[in-house]
This record gives sequence, structure tokens and C-alpha cells, in this order.
Amino acid sequence: MMEGFALPQPIREGEDILLYLDSKRTYLVRVEKGKSFHTHKGFVQLDDLVGKEYGTRIISSMGVEFVALKPTLRDYVFKMQRKTQISYPKDMALILMFSGVGPGSRVVEAGTGTGALTSALAFYVKPAGRIYSYEIRREFVDSALKNLKRVGLSEYVDLKNKDVTEGVDEKDLDAVVLDMATPWLVVPHAYSALKGSGVLVSFSPTIDQVVKTVEALKEKGFVDIETIECLVRRMQVERGKTRPQTLMTGHTGYITFARKALEQ
Repeated sequence: MMEGFALPQPIREGEDILLYLDSKRTYLVRVEKGKSFHTHKGFVQLDDLVGKEYGTRIISSMGVEFVALKPTLRDYVFKMQRKTQISYPKDMALILMFSGVGPGSRVVEAGTGTGALTSALAFYVKPAGRIYSYEIRREFVDSALKNLKRVGLSEYVDLKNKDVTEGVDEKDLDAVVLDMATPWLVVPHAYSALKGSGVLVSFSPTIDQVVKTVEALKEKGFVDIETIECLVRRMQVERGKTRPQTLMTGHTGYITFARKALEQ
């Protein structure tokens, strides 16, 4: 084998695959011996995929072609068991880029909800970083833990059944990421917990929440305060008929970013 090149990893028993039928129909499936996956287009014998390369085409019992893809973080997020609304990848991407979160970062998140954003944060801070995720509802904590285990990221997350508005236990944090109804109540706690120049990120669906949060950030001494809304429009691509799709993912929320300036 040439140095610097790794051989493709085959599909193994116990791993997840994304069975792709078309752009609207995909299925996150665990490959288990003796199991088959049934759809309206026939069943797929999962045993037949063990040892094959990801990207392999497989024919169902009704003669319909599926493709066995390696699941990405995005696939896991969209297929998570949901007890709350999940964060959209378009918003997650901005949160990750603007917060500066990366390998080794220590981050407080609140609230955990389904664990979608938690998963994205954990994916980028591993292997040496840590996510401390606060959630006041026990059932959400339990659901998020199941989702994090499915994605294989639970070892990088401390799930805390606590109210973050009452205080943040951790210190010297690189970032605080908030997706909750009253983020302005957390601003003083976040300031105390963050390192100098540390980043606070707040995701809010309404502009009234943004205004209260920005006022609290200014009062506490945060700088470089910026609020962004991200809209995504997909394209329908076909020769002679290419145009924007009729439906789009429009408003999901406003994202506010700020950095901690040290007191004089």
C-alpha cells in the first residue's frame, strides 16, 4: 500500500448504512446478520452488504436499486428520534464557523433538546474536547443520550439535567451555545464561564428574543456582537428547466454571536 493512502473500509456487521432510493427517500439502517429491511419497493437482505464497499448498489426483492451509503453527521441529524424541533444544518454550520469550535474546545450548550446540535458540536471538538449540555427536562436528556450513542459521540458529552439560568458550573470555556427561550438570562453566567475572547452564540426564533439578548450582551461587556439569519434555497437542475425549487427552507431562527472582552 502506498504511504498516505488508506484502503476503503468495508461495511461491517453492527454498523449503520444509509439506504438511498432517491432524493426524497432514504433509510438509516443497522446492518445485522440474518436481518432484512422491508420497504414498499421490496426488501433488502442486509447480510449481502457485509464486506462490501460503501457506495455499493443492491437490488431489492422487487428488482428496485438501492445504494448503501456511509451515513454522514447530516444523515444522523435528520433521522434522529425527535421530541423537539431540531437545529437545521444551515444554522449548525454558521454556529460552528463563527464560534471557532474545533478539536479540543470546551463548550457549554443549553438546551440539549433532541441532541442534534449537541452531536454537531461533539463531532468537531473530539477527541480531546468536551461538550457540557444543560437541559431542564429529563425526558429530553434521555432521548438525546440515545441519539448521541447512535451517532457514536456520547463519550464526548456530559449531559446535565440542570437549569442553566441558575448558573454554569464550568470555567475557562471556549464557547457557550444557547438554543433556549430566555438566553438573556444566561448572559451573566456565560460571561463568568468564558475565557477572554470566548464566544457566546444564541439561536432564537423571534426578533424580540434577539433584542433582549443583544441588550444583555452589551450591558455585560461583550463585543463584536452580530446577528445573522440564514436562508437556503435549493435548485431544481434539469437541462432547459433549471430554476429554484418552489419550496425552500426559509426562516428557522436568528443567530447572535458575541465575544467576551475582559473587564478593565
